[in-house]
Amino acid sequence: MRPAVLLAAGILLAACAARPSPDTSVDALMARYDGHGPGASLLVVRDGVPLVRRGYGFADLEKRVPASPQTDYRLASVSKQFTAAAILLLVQDGKVSLDDRARRWLPGLPPAADAITVGQLLSHQGGLVDYEDVMPADTTVPLRDKDVLALMAKTDHLYFAPGTSYRYSNGGYAMLALIVEKASGTSFQDFLRDRIFVPLGMTHTLAYVKGGPPVPNRAYGYSEEGGHWVRTDQSMTSSVLGDGGIYSSIDDMARWDAALYGDRLLSESSRAAAFTPHTRTDDPTVEYGYGWRITGDSVWHSGETIGFRNVIVRYPDRRLTVVLLTNRNDPEPYKTALAIAHLYL
Repeated sequence: MRPAVLLAAGILLAACAARPSPDTSVDALMARYDGHGPGASLLVVRDGVPLVRRGYGFADLEKRVPASPQTDYRLASVSKQFTAAAILLLVQDGKVSLDDRARRWLPGLPPAADAITVGQLLSHQGGLVDYEDVMPADTTVPLRDKDVLALMAKTDHLYFAPGTSYRYSNGGYAMLALIVEKASGTSFQDFLRDRIFVPLGMTHTLAYVKGGPPVPNRAYGYSEEGGHWVRTDQSMTSSVLGDGGIYSSIDDMARWDAALYGDRLLSESSRAAAFTPHTRTDDPTVEYGYGWRITGDSVWHSGETIGFRNVIVRYPDRRLTVVLLTNRNDPEPYKTALAIAHLYL
């Protein structure tokens, strides 16, 4: 081989050797979650093959239980994609229409809500008042979805005429969970189990209700206060299911991600409806589908609640997905997930 060729080959090999491997770079990006504090579970999957599948830190500080791929985290608003899927399954069944007025199913909603449709609830275009702002300050019993409806019934005004604007609405998704119950004749948690989780083999995923099945491999939420981690696992809104009450693991989220590439659960038209931008949001870079945010070539959703910060980011055309679930109040994981995704794009 000529000297010039040998030199070029040597330079290329040296550059490759100097470049950090994706695994090394991932661990560097995840360093904040590692160690002796509350942690995270991370999944990177391409074409159904896990490229990264590991836990960092601890799921339970008091019992010193490490986080793992099987650890179940409260998904918070990542739950909304499952609520949307439940509605779309009922549309496939012919039991619900996206054009149905929400008051057809929930006559307890105030007259001001008369024009709101199911589709507008899914895309946050209903204009419902935020239930978190009208719940009594002295609330001591955690709210359920039906309690959110009771609060809505006393609030006979909207932020805007339905379909004319966008405002992210946890209450809207609580109403969707109640519509699932009315249309299916079963509880929301049972519908999710029977129609989504069991068929997909998501055996460690559930909508958690007190007195129901326990959360397997449960992570507990923590917040940093005065330099110490304090368990902050539940709030007065943590028992509302439709907007954020599902627990899951990265292993089960891999099964969910795989199902979104075919007709195994949702039909092609249902998947198109979920991933079609139905409205602009308050962020000019983000549009909203049904339970999914849409940015360029990615569909994603974050979830934040007391003691938990989560995100799923999918690049369907690249068949690449990153799921980052954490049981701590900080940092917000979306930018970390994007940085990890870019290592593999």
